[in-house]
Amino acid sequence: MDIKLVIGFISYEENTAKYLPYFLPSLVKQTFKDYKIVVADNSKKSENENSLYIRKNYKDIEIIWSQGNIGFAKANNIIIRRVKELGAEYALLLNPDMILEPTAVEKLVKALDHDDKLGAVCPHVYKWDFKNNTKTKIIDTLGIKEISALRFKDIGQGEEDKGQYNKAKIIGPSGAAAMYQLSALEKIKENDNFFDELMFMYEEDCDLAYRLKQAGYTSACVSEAVIYHDRSASAKGMSNLAVAFNRKNKARWIKEQGFKNKHIIFIKHWKTLSLFSKMQVLWFAFRMFVFALLFEQYLFKQYVVLYKIRKDIKKYSKLSS
Repeated sequence: MDIKLVIGFISYEENTAKYLPYFLPSLVKQTFKDYKIVVADNSKKSENENSLYIRKNYKDIEIIWSQGNIGFAKANNIIIRRVKELGAEYALLLNPDMILEPTAVEKLVKALDHDDKLGAVCPHVYKWDFKNNTKTKIIDTLGIKEISALRFKDIGQGEEDKGQYNKAKIIGPSGAAAMYQLSALEKIKENDNFFDELMFMYEEDCDLAYRLKQAGYTSACVSEAVIYHDRSASAKGMSNLAVAFNRKNKARWIKEQGFKNKHIIFIKHWKTLSLFSKMQVLWFAFRMFVFALLFEQYLFKQYVVLYKIRKDIKKYSKLSS
């Protein structure tokens, strides 16, 4: 018998194992019950902390071993294909470093059920102080907005919630917590992929959100659906000083992924932009070049990577235009 919803998440070594005793109980206590849980395990070995804990405590959860760390985009594509095989209407993709309020899933499903134009919804995500196991009122994300041509940010991230974003419009949900209509994902898939697998991780949720918008779908933040997230990397502003501070505290590989993937988005969706938007993209790309030249010369290797995958990007570009 078909189910309404598949909840999927990615596990990876000890990075996620420590969260499962908090995350999974919050899932099984949901008031909404018509779902199945699927995990894409990106760990190096099939027998690991995550799989052992899940098999011992949650035998109904389906584990798909990815045979290594294949990244966020590819692992989530595996989950979404499984959603399709199971005949579910919706896919809820979550990071496992979360805890959910009991009605969160029910509220998200209800929102999609009542609006066919919605391609995706996201919950109201607050920061969770995992170390002290404390819920906060600091916003983690209320979804993604486009701040200029093909540049995106999480709404309200790092701010205390005072209701200032209750009516904020989003272009799509953050990849940390997103519920999608499977029919919408089917319409925007590229070469049978939903997330762009050229992007190992970072920015792939922005790319998917933009494609949903281009296809005519809307997205919304369901404020009544509350989740708490222990985010490992988050922004604290968009000013030049704030960006510099954020980057100082990020791992080198994260910077490399962000740099490469931002350029992939620019190239893929270039043809969809107005002349003014193209000028914005060129200006920002130039600023990225100058910043790399002055402060992070190792990023120039990503231009080589972009050149090597240029034919693949061009292939996606044709699908997105």
